[in-house]
Amino acid sequence: MSGMIGCISFSELIGKYVNLQCQVMAWVACAASTISSANPGKFLMLQFMMSTVSQVGQSISNLLSQVQSMINTAVRNQRSQ
Repeated sequence: MSGMIGCISFSELIGKYVNLQCQVMAWVACAASTISSANPGKFLMLQFMMSTVSQVGQSISNLLSQVQSMINTAVRNQRSQ
C-alpha cells in the first residue's frame, strides 16, 4: 500500500483505535483518582471523549459489516456463474 495516498491498513486502524481507547481510559482513571478536585467541565469532556470513542468503534463495526456484505455478494456471484 505504499503507493496509495491517504490509505490506512486495517491493522493500523485497529491499532489507532486501541490507542485511543487506552488514552481515554487513562484519562478516566486519572479523573477518578482525583475526584475531590474534579470539576463538571472535566467530566463533560470525558463524557464527550468516551462518546467519540464509541462512535469510532461503531463506524469500524459498520465498515466491517459492509466489507463482509461485499465479500458475500462476490462469492454468491461467483457461484452463479
